Amino acid sequence: MKAVQINGLRSMEVIDLPKPSPAAGEVLIRLEYVGFCGSDLNTWRGGNAMAKMPVIPGHEVGAVIEELGEGAPEFLKPGMHVTVNPYTNCGKCPSCRNGRVNACQDNQTLGVQRDGIMCEYAVLPWEKIIPAGELSTRTCALIEPMSVGFHAVARAEVSDTDYVMVIGCGMVGMGAIVRSIQRGATVIAADIDDEKLGLARKMGAAYTINTIKEDAHARLAEITSGAGPDVVIEAVGSAPTYQMAINEVGFTGRVACIGYAKSEISFTTRFFVQKELDIRGSRNAMPKDFLAVIRYLQKGSCPVDSLISAEVAPEETQQAMAAWDAAPGKTFRILVRF
Repeated sequence: MKAVQINGLRSMEVIDLPKPSPAAGEVLIRLEYVGFCGSDLNTWRGGNAMAKMPVIPGHEVGAVIEELGEGAPEFLKPGMHVTVNPYTNCGKCPSCRNGRVNACQDNQTLGVQRDGIMCEYAVLPWEKIIPAGELSTRTCALIEPMSVGFHAVARAEVSDTDYVMVIGCGMVGMGAIVRSIQRGATVIAADIDDEKLGLARKMGAAYTINTIKEDAHARLAEITSGAGPDVVIEAVGSAPTYQMAINEVGFTGRVACIGYAKSEISFTTRFFVQKELDIRGSRNAMPKDFLAVIRYLQKGSCPVDSLISAEVAPEETQQAMAAWDAAPGKTFRILVRF
């Protein structure tokens, strides 16, 4: 079967692997769409310290159940459209013991610390299979990245009285925008690209700020009557956006951090104390976040086509990654079609 592999610095190729068979407790799925994640771009660039090399990427999945191994539960049936939970958890570390398995100390995400499933077929434990009802497999490939944004909103305890600033309008940021709106919050989307900000408005953001063209501090003061946002969700992972989150959040506000910064960052730490901030990490997603995204997508109001920049064949992935690298601000989601 075909599989896509990142085999070195800025190098990706299609390789051939044996088709797997499900053992007891496993499910064989046939992949139809697999999305490229921002972590895949960083791995291809040589900047993902967590990634093993070479690595098969892929954990944003739209698939069909092909075959069930012995002992798989009856609610899973061949032909079902599904996505997958791509994280592992050890069951023993403090995170797992506290019920927060998404932040397992020894987590290995598909396509990062272990091979992913950007291939024609894959087998997974049945517990990692998430049925998606009538959603198309193309739409299913959007579930995992949106669920990460949904989880950040839960971590930030967003409510209907909050002004929520989401920094970064990629797929994860869009998930945070949608979930904040569902909770009744007023959303302020911030990015450096007008096309992404336009899509954020389409998704329901009440306000948008282009942080290159506008004075973000002045605009936030205008929108919030000088108080600043109650919540800031950082979904970029850069020094300027982390600093903006701390500087702009209002007194006694909450900051949820999703993005991984690639370097150390200096902060005006007096704001931590003066504002009495809650600064919270947000990692991966919980099963209930996946289910919440599925319910949202099933309503049919999400502009799915606007979220997908390109669909490519496995043989076109090297060119697609190079194009994404050349224009990262203009690329939203690339799906590999099997």
